[in-house]
Amino acid sequence: METSVATTMIKMLESVPDSLQEVVVEHMRDYIEDVRDEAKWKELFSRPQDKLVAAARQARQEISQGKGSPLDIEGL
Repeated sequence: METSVATTMIKMLESVPDSLQEVVVEHMRDYIEDVRDEAKWKELFSRPQDKLVAAARQARQEISQGKGSPLDIEGL
């Protein structure tokens, strides 16, 4: 992180009354965690889905061979 960015955040936090600083920090923690989670999911979904593609091909092949059957949602 750029020092100037961290300095700006610290100055902004210091401008909040002491009684509210903990609340602000807790919101920042939650926000940062959300941003990290979102980045993780974006990274996971950007990866090649080789196994998913292979499963779809197998399912199509089984359906074309008459081996497929409708999904029984009640049986799940």
